[in-house]
Amino acid sequence: MRPAPRRDGASPRDPHLTGSLEVWLTGTPAELDAATAVLTAAGRVVQHGTRWPLTGADAGRHRLYLRLTVAAGQQAPRAPDIARGALIDLDTARANRRPA
Repeated sequence: MRPAPRRDGASPRDPHLTGSLEVWLTGTPAELDAATAVLTAAGRVVQHGTRWPLTGADAGRHRLYLRLTVAAGQQAPRAPDIARGALIDLDTARANRRPA
């Protein structure tokens, strides 16, 4: 018997989504760190999911769920320096990727 597929994201027991932004991110750990830093600067993270590694052609990349509260009408933040330092050359990273 196959186990039921894992359901990622908010639990049915969590409060109803009001005033929240849900984001699914997919990328390398460095890209996820950079995106999380920028989104955190825009609001407050209220739920930070677990990073799930991807397989096959996407080996080395992960999926991440974030839930944030962001004030509407707020001006877009400037990316923090840490986010700029975390950017990588994707072509080089993919060329040097080792099979999982």
